[in-house]
Amino acid sequence: MTAVPRRPRTETGTPPDRPVRPHRPRPAPLYGPGLDGDDLSALYERLRAEHGPVAPVALAPGVHAWLVMGYRELLRVARGERDFSHDPRHWRLPREGRVPADSPLMAFVGWRPALMFADGRRHRRMRAAVADALDRIDGGELGRTVRAAANRLIDSFAGRREADLVPHYAHKLPARVVTRLLGADERAGRKLAEAVAGTAAANADSAHASRRLERVLLALIEEKRREPGPDLASRLLRHPARLGDEEVLHNLAVTVVAAHQTTKNWIATTLRVLLTDPALRSSVEDGRLTVDEALDLVLWRFPPTQNFPGRYAVRDVLLGRQQVRAGDMLVLGLAAANADPEVLPGGGRPATGNRAHMAFGAGPHTCPAQEPARLIARTAVEVLRQRLPGMELAVPEERLAWASSPWTRGLAALPVRFAAPRPGLAATVPVTVPVTMPAAPRTRRAGG
Repeated sequence: MTAVPRRPRTETGTPPDRPVRPHRPRPAPLYGPGLDGDDLSALYERLRAEHGPVAPVALAPGVHAWLVMGYRELLRVARGERDFSHDPRHWRLPREGRVPADSPLMAFVGWRPALMFADGRRHRRMRAAVADALDRIDGGELGRTVRAAANRLIDSFAGRREADLVPHYAHKLPARVVTRLLGADERAGRKLAEAVAGTAAANADSAHASRRLERVLLALIEEKRREPGPDLASRLLRHPARLGDEEVLHNLAVTVVAAHQTTKNWIATTLRVLLTDPALRSSVEDGRLTVDEALDLVLWRFPPTQNFPGRYAVRDVLLGRQQVRAGDMLVLGLAAANADPEVLPGGGRPATGNRAHMAFGAGPHTCPAQEPARLIARTAVEVLRQRLPGMELAVPEERLAWASSPWTRGLAALPVRFAAPRPGLAATVPVTVPVTMPAAPRTRRAGG
C-alpha cells in the first residue's frame, strides 16, 4: 500500500486551504561583503517584498535556513516549542554532513548543555539558575560600578580631545563590568573580552575563540569551587538546581557572550544615533525624551542583535506560506520583525515607552539579563554625555566602519572629537550582593 503524504500544518495546526509555493526559492546570502550598516535593512525589505514574512537565506555557501521576519510569525516560532525546538541536534544539515564540524557557524550554534540549546523542563531548570543568579545583582551597586568604570575609561582618553568610542569605551565597559560580576580578575577579563569578540564574529577564528573562552571559564569555575564569593559563577555552582560543572561552564559562556556583545552594540548604536539624529539629540538634551526612551527607540530601529539562531522544525509546518520541513533551521529576524509594516504601518516610529520590540526575543527564551544590560547601557550613555560636552563625529556618517556578521549589527569604529572634558569620579567601586534587580516591565509581548 502506498502511504498518503500528510499535508503540512499551518500556524493554527489545520491543513492549508490556499496554494503554497511548491518549490524552494533561491536563498539570499546573509554573509559576505556589503551586508552591514543600513544595507541590512534594505535587504530585509527586499526579502519581505519578494517572499513575505518568511524568507529563504544562506548562512554560508550551501547552508540554508529560513529567516523569520514577520512579527506574528516570529512570536509563533519563539513560543511554539512543540513545533520549533532550540536543540540544534534536530538540524538536518549537520546530520547529513553538509555543515563541517569546524564551520565558523558551529562555534555559535553547535549544541552545548546550556539554556540556549534546551527545551521544556531542562530549559526551565537551567534558566531558573541563571535568572536567580542575575536577580541577586544589587542594582545600586551595579550602577555605581558602571559609573566608576565609565569614568576611568573616559579619563584614559579625555586629554586627547578625541577617541574611538567602540574599542575604547563601548567594548571595554561591558567587558570590565561582566568581569566583576563573574568575580574574575582583570587579566582573565581581558582574555574573556577577546574570546567573546572572536566567538561572535562568525569567521575562521570563531572555533578557536570559543575554546579560549571555555578555558578561561573553566579556570574560573575551579577557583570558585575552592573559594566561592558573591558572584555569578559562585551562585550558579551553589544553586539548588545542582548544575554540573559542564552546565555551569556553558551557561556562563552563553551569558557572557550575550551580555558583552549585545550591550556593546547597544551602547555604540545609541551614541551614534544621538550624534547623527539632531531631532533625537535635541529631545534628550531638552529633557523631552529620557535616555531610557532613546535606548528603547534604538532597540526598535537598530537592535544590537539583528538575527538570532536558531530554532529547528521538529515536524513539517506551514509558516508564512512557506513549507518548512522537519530539520530545517529557522533564524529569528529580530530587526526585520521590529520593522514589520503590520506592526509599524508606513515604517513609522513606535510610541515612546513601547517595549513590545523583539530585541530581547520572546517566549520562554526571552533574555533574562535585560535589566542589568539596560542599566549598563543607560549609565554608559549618561556618563559620556555628562563628561564630554560638544561631542561630535570626527568623520562623515557614511564613512563609519561596520563589523560584518550574520547575527549582529555593530559598529567597528565610532571616532569622535569633543571640547575640554568635565571632571568625574574615577574611583573603582566593587560589586556586592544580594539585592534584587528591579523586575522587567511587562509588555504586550509574551515573555519567559
